[in-house]
Amino acid sequence: MTTQLTPQDLLERGLAASAADDCTILLRHRTSANLRWANNNLTTNGEMRAVEATVVSFSGAGAASVSGAAGSLDQLVELVAAADTAAAASSPAEDRAELVRDRVSPDWDDAPEATSIGVYDAVAPALGEAFGTASAADRILYGFVDHEVATTYLGSTAGLRLRHVQPTGHWTVTGKSVDLTRSAWVGGATRDFTDVDPVAFDATLAQRLAWAERSVEIPAGRYDTILPPTAVADLAIYAYWTAAARPAHEGRSVFGRRGGGTRIGETVARQAVGLYSDPGYVGLECAPFHEADSSDDFLSVFDNGLPLDRADWIRNGTLTALGQTRFTAAMTDQPLTPYVDNLILDVDGASGGVDDLVAGTERGLLLTCLWYIREVDPQTLLLTGLTRDGVYLVENGEITGAVNNFRFNESPVDLLNRFSHAGATVPTLSREWGDYFGRTAMPPLRVPDFNMSSVSQAR
Repeated sequence: MTTQLTPQDLLERGLAASAADDCTILLRHRTSANLRWANNNLTTNGEMRAVEATVVSFSGAGAASVSGAAGSLDQLVELVAAADTAAAASSPAEDRAELVRDRVSPDWDDAPEATSIGVYDAVAPALGEAFGTASAADRILYGFVDHEVATTYLGSTAGLRLRHVQPTGHWTVTGKSVDLTRSAWVGGATRDFTDVDPVAFDATLAQRLAWAERSVEIPAGRYDTILPPTAVADLAIYAYWTAAARPAHEGRSVFGRRGGGTRIGETVARQAVGLYSDPGYVGLECAPFHEADSSDDFLSVFDNGLPLDRADWIRNGTLTALGQTRFTAAMTDQPLTPYVDNLILDVDGASGGVDDLVAGTERGLLLTCLWYIREVDPQTLLLTGLTRDGVYLVENGEITGAVNNFRFNESPVDLLNRFSHAGATVPTLSREWGDYFGRTAMPPLRVPDFNMSSVSQAR
């Protein structure tokens, strides 16, 4: 960073440089710190800093956005000029609306917050202890921890001056036997790493690798299957990303009604199910205002700065809302429910965890996580993907060995109707999507007929 200007001063000068009818700037100050390890030894560590900006210029009924580095006033002014030029040449925007006006955060004048390698002061020594324990037991640990603090300043010529600080952390660890024939994975999300215990996650990996000392080959089929919270998040996030109102209204998604319109008001899950997003959910706090670098089915640059509240997507098993911009809310004649950057799934009355679901299963499977998830049919939200790093055989309430990997074919919407048991909702990290969507809380679910469609050779 070469500028001596504060982010607020930089943003004000950027707005003043715009020749467009209106201008919005999202200025993001990011710092991050990471540790990586392999073969029970730290390999790299580092800190990174960056200032980035998205400039949205509005000209007549058109709008255009340009993003890039903004560590100096010259860089930001170049982005502003590029956005102004693009907006002047743009066609009218279908989502055009009056800009959100005159909202100011009480902490607008505060400096950006930062992280550093010091966030791992307690984690690093415990990680060394885990390396020693693993080495002595012929286990090998691979993994990384990453922590980012992003301070967003959203300003506009319409009077927006909004600030939000977003800490984001996650850790993922793979454990392998020394002969590399057995593998297990654990991971999680955190805001500050005070709740991360490497000794505990090594103990979990040790247990899973011990389960895999007995290997059982079983065929494809439908199995009574326990999905831990991380695997539930793998599926639920995909469902959330496809839950925009416009595709449903136009009949392009599982949430569209035959003959036209959305399925809002219809039963789509068991009555006990609730799926929602909440910027104030403790431990998963996220931006309390709308941020859009560009417009799509979920986001609109005209909506930047809209306040966000809790949005109940499914309540008591009924689809109550879909992701809406002001434009799509008018199209579908539904309340405005913008995208929120977290997701929580609750099952009313559920308690206990994965161990409790295992104890109640006569014969079935326990997954660890899913990966390479892809959509097969948008009309049913049928997904396919693979199991990874541990699928375990459950017999008479106990884990008795590991089985081969599978390809699965399932719809997360369908699963919310078919699961037989659920546990308590806990914060978790999706193995597949955690790098892009890291704030989730999910329960473990037991599904009596989960479709393992074919055997996979993946390890």
